[in-house]
Amino acid sequence: MVFYFKARPEVGDYTIFMGLDKYENEELIKYGFPEDIWFHVDKMSSAHVYLRLRKGQTIDDITEGLLEDCAQLVKANSIQGKISKFFYHFYGNKVNNIEVVYTPWSNLKKTASMDVGQVSFHNPKMVRTVRVEKRINEVVNRLNKTKVERNTDLKAEKEAVNAAERAERKLQLRDKKRQEEMERLEKERQAEIRSYKGLMVSEKMTSNKQIAADNKSLQELEDDFM
Repeated sequence: MVFYFKARPEVGDYTIFMGLDKYENEELIKYGFPEDIWFHVDKMSSAHVYLRLRKGQTIDDITEGLLEDCAQLVKANSIQGKISKFFYHFYGNKVNNIEVVYTPWSNLKKTASMDVGQVSFHNPKMVRTVRVEKRINEVVNRLNKTKVERNTDLKAEKEAVNAAERAERKLQLRDKKRQEEMERLEKERQAEIRSYKGLMVSEKMTSNKQIAADNKSLQELEDDFM
């Protein structure tokens, strides 16, 4: 089960999503997209929240409002355990001044020795941090109103997208080769035209020289006659 949310309309049509549990998070880690940005509360258990950017966009394109939506959603789905004499409390959602870390999906590192849902980073320098002072109910409630639950086959979804991208690249390559062939043929045609024009000029120059030679011979004949 994956939960999908819509970011505030003024920032554009962006989807934010997260898994139901750590096993779903494992699937999200495995079958993410290059456009995905991963969010998590630092040093605390929380949902793995993802923001899917548009193609060509990077982490630098995340606006302040969009970042706030993601950070608030992470905080609202975070926990911090505290064992008391009688029961186990979860109150991460109520903890103020937390740090939310975020990084591109491609920077997530998963090894066989890690627990389910656990990740590290290929490059820690690519990890960014945003401080969340407190829960903003207005933001969280607005996001929850857009919440949609779907049983998504993440593997099939990624395979379908990859297949579509391969087909698009194949089409672009075919068009490129066709354009290159048309340009080659045009260059050959222009070369033939230039060659033909050069030949015509050469023939004309030869003809003029011949006429000049003939005129000279006629003059010489006249001189001889006189």
